[in-house]
Amino acid sequence: MRLHVHEWGEPDAAPVVCVHGVAGHTGRWAQLAEERWAERFRVIAVDLRGHGHSGWEPPWTFETHVADLIETIDGLGLAQPDWVGHSFGGRLLLELAARHPERMRRAALLDPAIHVLPDVAEWVASTELEPPEWTSVEAWLGTRDDADGIDMTRAAADVALQVEALPDGRVRRRTSQEAVVSIYRELATEPPPPEVLTMPALLLYAPAYGLVRPEHVDAYGRRAKIVTVPGMHMVMWAAFDETADAVERFLSEDPGAER
Repeated sequence: MRLHVHEWGEPDAAPVVCVHGVAGHTGRWAQLAEERWAERFRVIAVDLRGHGHSGWEPPWTFETHVADLIETIDGLGLAQPDWVGHSFGGRLLLELAARHPERMRRAALLDPAIHVLPDVAEWVASTELEPPEWTSVEAWLGTRDDADGIDMTRAAADVALQVEALPDGRVRRRTSQEAVVSIYRELATEPPPPEVLTMPALLLYAPAYGLVRPEHVDAYGRRAKIVTVPGMHMVMWAAFDETADAVERFLSEDPGAER
């Protein structure tokens, strides 16, 4: 499936493909692109299968998501772009590196969901069985377990791009709940080994949140540049400047000199 994309920046600038996390959307990258990265790069964000304005049909396996990414960059005429992935998007970049390393110039993993413990994955999946509807964007954000650790203004502006208004004034997230539940369960499977990172890589994570566990840092840190940021999992809401700076520095380096 060719995915829905949104672009920022000059079309002849160096391409950077951005992959959101579970229940995310292309707009997750809007602030980073518009305020920072689009001055230097062609920023291309995708809606993954089951999300936003892309097709929602199954299957929602890693294999299918990777095939969608390849079909999409083929359609854009991109042979070997740089990649940035957040959360599930970071795990997808590992899966992409395992299958198509020749299509990746560099990979930046932002608080990636490398592996979610099975009991945690099942619990989170169970919370997504109900329709993703709230009385307002602010009410939705207020239910998050990391609400105290994020910039609520940035978060609200982001989420407002992700929802549709219902006739009764409530808002609904543009996601297939079957896809979301399936993805959380996929994240409990064993990840590709660190050795798949044969290209220059950045592992940026928020220690306070704990999604990237110490064993992940030890293993994948041997293949990637490590950067820590304050705050919680949504690094673009909790550590905007630190995240923007680290990724921009990484993407501006000569990849041939990084390893």
